[in-house]
Amino acid sequence: MSFWGDVGRFFAANSGLLAHQAGRQVLLSLAAIGAAMALALPVGIVVGHLHRWSFLAINGGNVLRALPTLAVIAIGIGVYGLGFVNIWVALIILALPLVLTNTYVGVDGVQRELVEAAEGMGMNAWQIVWRVELPSAVPFIMAGIRTATVYVIATAYLAGFAGSPGTLGDIITNPGSYQLAGVMAASIVAVLLAFAAELILAGLERLLTPRGLTYQRASVPTTSASTT
Repeated sequence: MSFWGDVGRFFAANSGLLAHQAGRQVLLSLAAIGAAMALALPVGIVVGHLHRWSFLAINGGNVLRALPTLAVIAIGIGVYGLGFVNIWVALIILALPLVLTNTYVGVDGVQRELVEAAEGMGMNAWQIVWRVELPSAVPFIMAGIRTATVYVIATAYLAGFAGSPGTLGDIITNPGSYQLAGVMAASIVAVLLAFAAELILAGLERLLTPRGLTYQRASVPTTSASTT
């Protein structure tokens, strides 16, 4: 009980520090997620719409996903040195495959009948993407963004190793100065940030998903058999 008492006292005595570091970690995560979305969404949408070059989304995403973030940071030190750019690029590489693959799968998997009906109504390619394929792919796209955001927030504490201090990692990786109570407190805040991001994006997904798709998913009966 004394350990958890120390954690509580650390929260009380260092709430400002924890809030400041958490805010910096969120800003870093948003910068990485925003860049990953700017790169991955257009590629995933185009490849999914054309039903070509799927290896860009699948194989390319798998290659990037296999790279350990610490290894990317270490390689980045030799390429562009220490600092914000190092951890920013590492987090982009972490997030990009999830957003890219899910966007491609969502757009590519839109029912062909819907696309043919849109073509029969005289819609051009851009209108089909914007009014048919993207609304239908929202659940897949948002699932990729949600997962990527949680991964990035949970990994952004590594900024200290990249020479970019200011996140909760300054506390988590420094038990000598903050003791185990401080490490636990900062870890709890990092977990809460990830859960908060998941809940916020889940609500955003519900707002963006067309009512017909929401009703259709809710109407599908579930089975008791588990899948592996």
